[in-house]
Amino acid sequence: MSEEQDSILIGLVQELRRGTIILGVLSQVSKPQYGYSLVVRLQERGMNVEAGTLYPLLRRLEKQGLLSSEWDTNEARPRKYYIISETGKVIYRQLYSEWKDMMTSLEGLIDHREESE
Repeated sequence: MSEEQDSILIGLVQELRRGTIILGVLSQVSKPQYGYSLVVRLQERGMNVEAGTLYPLLRRLEKQGLLSSEWDTNEARPRKYYIISETGKVIYRQLYSEWKDMMTSLEGLIDHREESE
């Protein structure tokens, strides 16, 4: 692959990942999670997310009302824990349904393309 093709691929993969990261995060906060624990949890399940990507996303999802947060100051290092809100649960279920529908459509398109080659 040429450098130009590699650059194009990297950009397209980043676009694909943006939406799936949101779905991945919402799927993992049914119990309180702090940022780093969420990074580890996602990585253990095959979704590598940089902390520099995750923290702004958590703040945005909280601002949108999809997550709520609470500080735990009982440890030596205070941690902000995030949990999915009721609104977040509704949005998550709908996003998940949309994602499944898209995957089914894409699989049909890709299977049809491969059959015609």
